[in-house]
Amino acid sequence: MRPMDFTKRAAANKLIDYLCEDPENNLPAAMDKVNALVPPALFTEQRRAFTKAIKDKNNMHQLLMRVMSLNPQVRNSFLKTFLVDANLIAWGHQERMREKHRCNIPWAILLDPTSACNLHCTGCWAAEYGHALNLSYDEIDSIIRQGKELGVHIYIYTGGEPLVRKHDLIRLCEAHPDCAFLCFTNATLIDEAFCQEMLRVKNLVPAISAEGDEAATDGRRGEGTYQKVDAAMDLLRSHGLPFGVSICYTHENAHSVASDAYFDWLIEKGALFAWIFTYMPVGQDAPTSLMPTPDDRELLYHFNRHVRETKPILTLDFQHDGEFVGGCIAGGRRYLHINANGDVEPCVFIHYSNANIRQQSLLECLQSPIFMGYYEHQPFNDNLLRPCPMLENPDCLEDLVEVSGAHCTDLQAQESAHDLAEKCRPAAKAWAPVAERLWTDETDPRAQHRTRDFNGMADSDRARFKRFGRTIHGAFDPDRPLN
Repeated sequence: MRPMDFTKRAAANKLIDYLCEDPENNLPAAMDKVNALVPPALFTEQRRAFTKAIKDKNNMHQLLMRVMSLNPQVRNSFLKTFLVDANLIAWGHQERMREKHRCNIPWAILLDPTSACNLHCTGCWAAEYGHALNLSYDEIDSIIRQGKELGVHIYIYTGGEPLVRKHDLIRLCEAHPDCAFLCFTNATLIDEAFCQEMLRVKNLVPAISAEGDEAATDGRRGEGTYQKVDAAMDLLRSHGLPFGVSICYTHENAHSVASDAYFDWLIEKGALFAWIFTYMPVGQDAPTSLMPTPDDRELLYHFNRHVRETKPILTLDFQHDGEFVGGCIAGGRRYLHINANGDVEPCVFIHYSNANIRQQSLLECLQSPIFMGYYEHQPFNDNLLRPCPMLENPDCLEDLVEVSGAHCTDLQAQESAHDLAEKCRPAAKAWAPVAERLWTDETDPRAQHRTRDFNGMADSDRARFKRFGRTIHGAFDPDRPLN
């Protein structure tokens, strides 16, 4: 850490201590100090939104108060780790590494400790226990250490069911107290003992798979799963532990998920955030019938904005929030995925790679042909409501795999990029006119903002945007110069 970073870190940690002493009364002054401490180009939109929330005392202010009401035993430490170590300090380090190595450097690394899972959900690629692959503790530790050298301090466990390896995950939290860990989990293995370990290490947050009401959840995940999820949320809330949910949005659960009743339930249970993933037909046996229709997607697009204006919960919609992050964030631009076989993939849903972490360093993987294909071609569409090279731009997926010479890394069955693209083409064609209508809707203030800030760029600036993209921390900020 550079001397300037030490000074910045100490000042930011002191500011968090001040905020935690009296959150309600100290929050306005703390936000003023944050705005003075942070460079103008960093976290611009986020700071603007937080400043407005504090001033207006709106639903986002309620969310901030919910965060501040967490167990202080965990809250104070986690805020310092996530906000200061993993973002304020890490971001500058990542930017320097991007410039030095001329490749994507991620904000977060997703990895699968195991491919095993204790459930058998429709459309999932998790394996039976007896056929599972695993990354060893030492391999995961090495990935984290290499990541920190590049400035990455956020690690997200996927699977399989990561909590099959819960003891190793806790050990990794202990070994890396300067990192924030998030774990996607079906919640069936969360118990009192695990909650006590979370209280002890302070840097692990679960994201519980919750896909609508009881019928929708049990229909995909198995009878009784909803009640286990409900009980796990109650247990976490009783200890004041932070958690959120992960939602796979499908045609079958669309109206169950995009409902006030469902999100009111999530808030009542204690969830602080909801990560929404549009179902993708990955794998030979994945049913295309679960893919959301254009009507389903438009429903979520509007409902998500309704939630953000009215409810004290943070939502992240990974298919319809491209305008806030400059399009596709995969390929190491903001994240990458490492499966339980060590294959380093550009996206958790795109199982093609040239690199394996067991044979190459993390940096070498980021400089492998398919990752450099992402680096050179993001964003994949000028309409950032069509961000994905697979779901909305399947020709891009075929080209990326063909040109890079990547091979299929699916752990269950080989699937060619052509076959996967063929499954996505009808949905991509159907969504394109809807996305265009939403993107250019003159009655939508966001669309007016897009027109001014993106479509109105000079040709040279548009080319630079397509080459580098806007960062997640300054997407479409008209006051910020392009990279």
